[in-house]
Amino acid sequence: MTSDLNETPAEHAPHTDAPHTDAPHTDAPHTDAPHTDAPHAGDAAPYGGGDPYADYRAGEFPFTGLVDLADRRLGAGVIAANDEFFAERENLLNRERAVFDPERFGHKGKIMDGWETRRRRGTDAAHPFPAPGDHDWALVRLGAPGIIRGIVVDTAHFRGNYPQRVSVQATSVEGSPGPSELLADDVKWEEIVPPTPVRGHAANGFEITDGRRRTHIRLCQHPDGGVARLRVHGEVVPDPAWLAALGTVDLIAVLNGGAYEDASDRFYSSPTQIILPGTSRRMDDGWENRRRRVRGTNDWVRFRLAAQGAVRAVEIDTACLKGNAAGWIALQGRDGGTGEWFDLIPRTALRPDTLHRFPLPGRPVVTHVRLDAFPDGGVARMRLHGTLTDRGAAELAARYDESGA
Repeated sequence: MTSDLNETPAEHAPHTDAPHTDAPHTDAPHTDAPHTDAPHAGDAAPYGGGDPYADYRAGEFPFTGLVDLADRRLGAGVIAANDEFFAERENLLNRERAVFDPERFGHKGKIMDGWETRRRRGTDAAHPFPAPGDHDWALVRLGAPGIIRGIVVDTAHFRGNYPQRVSVQATSVEGSPGPSELLADDVKWEEIVPPTPVRGHAANGFEITDGRRRTHIRLCQHPDGGVARLRVHGEVVPDPAWLAALGTVDLIAVLNGGAYEDASDRFYSSPTQIILPGTSRRMDDGWENRRRRVRGTNDWVRFRLAAQGAVRAVEIDTACLKGNAAGWIALQGRDGGTGEWFDLIPRTALRPDTLHRFPLPGRPVVTHVRLDAFPDGGVARMRLHGTLTDRGAAELAARYDESGA
């Protein structure tokens, strides 16, 4: 399937018209990709049987602890691609790691768990290879607009059919623009990852340092190939006008700019999942820690609100956590990064697979909260309903302006 954006998919003609981009940055972003244009420098060995991840080249990148702005649970989507002949573009944002079945073939060829385009060709028999500028692309709407700090282009199971190079462009367009609007001549795209060699069957990480708020990115494959997964890690920067229009909001929600800062345990899942939108649908869709064996200790997670706010009520949900929910919880708050902690909710018993609601008298003003679980166990979701203070609203507006929005 291809988009209808002036492409000629039947013959897969070379595509060279791209949105306007600024000149590439002179400093290439951090990546573990091969620093060479040798055609097969990043190849992985052919699959030889057994565990397909046994020879996967994983990577440790400092930015992966940040929220994935392209998480479908936040509303992200791959809204267009110029070609997806072998594998659909939507696979890029699947939360689960890519799977590989060596025996799975379809009418178009090998079925891969990712986004894969057909092989590009030149213009005629005398020019069989695509032109140097030819590439395939996919447009991604970020679920939560924000400052991108790092990107992972995962080529799991694409061993000899991954792109030789990838590049990433970014823009900021408010509202709900469609592909034709994003590709219009008046939309300014900036290159945040210049064309860079990548490795097959590997996690290829790129650190981004431009510090601007983005709403959409365009992933390009040079000249063609397949990518299994795409992750866009960063910091959410909400639109302060939207939060003001809502009035009472969830002050800790990822979509509104809340973030977890630290936690005692991340063994089974990230604490970020506590502040995702929606209701947890499975046991692994919240925060669950390992079983604590040291008496006199407990698990905890600390969050930073979108900005200073007055909290009216708290919801703590243990949905889908039945034999492993936290036994008791306590919630503390503080105003400022070094302020004194004070009780919002004293130590209170939780029920498994249940939504708990706590009105807070006095509407305490906080910038941070700490959730303690006694002695251990999981929490699916937490909501802090309230309003931004005047100071909080001003700080949020200043951050929004500073990010170039």
